[in-house]
Amino acid sequence: MEVTVLIVEQAPGSSTRALLLNASLEPLCVVGLNRAVVLVMTGKAVVVEAAGVMHSARSSVPVPVVLSLTRYVHVPPRRPAPPTRRAVLARDDHRCAYCGGGADTVDHVLPRSRGGRHEWTNVVAACVRCNHRKADRLLHEIGWELGFTPRAPRWSLAVAGATARPEPAWSRYLAA
Repeated sequence: MEVTVLIVEQAPGSSTRALLLNASLEPLCVVGLNRAVVLVMTGKAVVVEAAGVMHSARSSVPVPVVLSLTRYVHVPPRRPAPPTRRAVLARDDHRCAYCGGGADTVDHVLPRSRGGRHEWTNVVAACVRCNHRKADRLLHEIGWELGFTPRAPRWSLAVAGATARPEPAWSRYLAA
């Protein structure tokens, strides 16, 4: 068994993760640096954006930041990501839906005690003060209004943005 030692020369601030795109350039997932290099070396993917070079005794490979599969992979439709506290706060940019201040909790627009469901269209970010003041009442009962309609976020925000901070180089591929 032959062992290859790679010496990595990365750009400052670059990561050990890479965004994997389908052949159609739609985002699929985030992979580790080792998996990304294996995909490139086996010809299953090509580097779209790189941040430095990896050297071994016999070859050099760019350090992938964004890579694309060479063949299209059919991906079945994804279920919507659940509205976790972290994901809701990320969707609403950590701003209270009621007063616009900093949010640190979530609130059900139609309270669960009144039949509201825990779904993207019924959950918003809220500060503790507004969440406590609203309690289990409806917005029209206290004279409040939402400045926006809550919606499920794009897949890229729900998965890449909420679970792991996306790299700046990925923004062009995650937007859409």
